[in-house]
Amino acid sequence: MVTRIQRMLKRLPTHVADIKDNPRWLPMFALGRVMLFRNLAWKLTAPPEHIDLTNTLFPELDVDHVTEQLRRDGLFQGVRLPTGITSEISSFARRTPCFGNFDRKIELVAEEHRSVELATGKAILTGHFFERVLDCEAARRVQQDPLLLQIAQNYLGGEARVTATRLWWSFPSKKAKDYDLHLASQDRFHFDLDDWRMIKYFFYIEAVDENSGPHVYVVGSHRQRFLRHQFTLVVGHPSEEIERSYGREAIVKLTGPEGFGFVEDPFGFHTGSLAERAPRLVLEISFGVSEKLHRRFHGEPVIH
Repeated sequence: MVTRIQRMLKRLPTHVADIKDNPRWLPMFALGRVMLFRNLAWKLTAPPEHIDLTNTLFPELDVDHVTEQLRRDGLFQGVRLPTGITSEISSFARRTPCFGNFDRKIELVAEEHRSVELATGKAILTGHFFERVLDCEAARRVQQDPLLLQIAQNYLGGEARVTATRLWWSFPSKKAKDYDLHLASQDRFHFDLDDWRMIKYFFYIEAVDENSGPHVYVVGSHRQRFLRHQFTLVVGHPSEEIERSYGREAIVKLTGPEGFGFVEDPFGFHTGSLAERAPRLVLEISFGVSEKLHRRFHGEPVIH
């Protein structure tokens, strides 16, 4: 309990700054975890637009099928990036410096990971590119893909828009402690409270197996939520508790080859896992219905 309170207090300046930046964020943060209010927000959706899908990177996907499975499970697997796009993003990520552990003072390229850990004495579990991802033409093309937008509008409503584009490494580390895992969202299942309605696309730019930090999702938890997981100030819960509540069979570990992708409703419980053997490189495109925060890049803590 003490640790949870300490984490909440550490996040407090970020929450206060978010409220100042956009006061409409407060009711969502306070009430968005309660299914009653969340379901009411879903009833306010505008009809989706009809979007020209001629230039999509994903012509094999059926929009209605993806939307239906998202509504039922909160998760759809089988969004695959073309090889050329995957290669371009991988090349960009290997030559472009990222920021270790969300800290702009720790700048490194991926191959320097071990030497930077030794030099700083810190566990470096993640390397985020923040706004630099938008310097990658291939990543921008994925972000702007019309089919991804069409699925988002079908699921979220006509207000759906891109709210974040992220590219980051998850690095193996033998130095990781509990706080490091928490910072990297690898310590417990949690749900996102960034918007009333959201979906996120994830693409593995390099192959991910069980030892490379696969993403884990609890199928169906986006629409069925126990009261103790609604009326709580924390969004994170231990794996054992989630397994008891929603069943082991609902927990899906997502592995796949280069270019493998999936889309999820991040209100469902999910977690990252520690990369043990090889680093993981992920591109994430988020869609929501509210205006995004301009004060900081998505995922970046408040800078004091």
